Amino acid sequence: MEQAFSLFGGNFLAILVYCPALAIFRGNESTGAIVVGARYGESMNEHKAAAPLSGGNLETILKVGQFALTAETSPPDSADPEAVLARTGCLKGLADAVNVLDGPGAQTHLSPLASAAIMARAGIEPVLQFTMRDRNRLALEADILGAGVLGIPNILCLTGDSPEAGDQPEAKPVFDLNSAQFMGIVNDMRTQAVFPGGRTIETPPRLLIGAADAPRKLDADFSPCGLLAKINAGADFFQTQYCFDMDILRDYMLRLADFGILERTHFIIGIGPIASARSARWMNKNLFGVHIPEPIVTRLEQAKDSNAEGRKICVELIQELTGMDGVSGAHLMAPHGEQAAAAVIRECGVLENRVA
Repeated sequence: MEQAFSLFGGNFLAILVYCPALAIFRGNESTGAIVVGARYGESMNEHKAAAPLSGGNLETILKVGQFALTAETSPPDSADPEAVLARTGCLKGLADAVNVLDGPGAQTHLSPLASAAIMARAGIEPVLQFTMRDRNRLALEADILGAGVLGIPNILCLTGDSPEAGDQPEAKPVFDLNSAQFMGIVNDMRTQAVFPGGRTIETPPRLLIGAADAPRKLDADFSPCGLLAKINAGADFFQTQYCFDMDILRDYMLRLADFGILERTHFIIGIGPIASARSARWMNKNLFGVHIPEPIVTRLEQAKDSNAEGRKICVELIQELTGMDGVSGAHLMAPHGEQAAAAVIRECGVLENRVA
């Protein structure tokens, strides 16, 4: 049932339907910072010197060490291609790449592959999300070739919400593969030009492969095996869950550095403009892995215009991220938040500070 409260300028149902947090963290998998990773045993310097994997803008930005800015969009409930551009056109020339959600909230929308193709043709670089919920390996592999044909340079591999979370709960889930298994298949398709069955691919896809992670407070016995397994399977970038607590993030990055993770990856941290103190408290209570510090909640509560204050806070967080060791960018998330993301990118000063 749709609730009447606002979140990111929408409603609480919207966060369930459009926010990638739930889709990303189903099945104990973590996501929204982007990371370009070195192969097993390869240093970051060796990776930077290697031939481009995708030929895309996102890969270039990360390889040269510039601070990346990405955003997201949910495909519309429409068969009109202009509906895709009406949502994403504001991000053209601002975001380095825009994630295209795959059935967020386990609900049907326009095909993300079609949406990503429309965006790519219009000059908006997509990160095409793949969930394991709806397709078996044969269909997933076919769509990987489709992405390559259509000029889509980036993908993000996720588990996906259970159909029970959506508006057609009787739908049967597939989950033929987990995301790491799928990454391994895609990596073989692009680097070895073979399908899992051994058949040769005449022209392999050129893709940057994405995985998921969540900055969090780590226990003393934390092991990075999950991250390393994804990198070794072929993941080139990770996208993290929302992270508004810079102290937790700083400690998290230091721990990853101790394990040598940061020598192989570039993280782009998930954040977003929060519309109100009520929204922030709801996120703390309902979104897995999210902690919005109380000083941020208080600022939103005391602001005359909480939407404007939320954007200001987001800008300040991006500016803090630009100076944090191990962080290579920010990923802006919000349901139907393309316009807000564009405003934050314009205001944060990152594009102006880039070296030509």
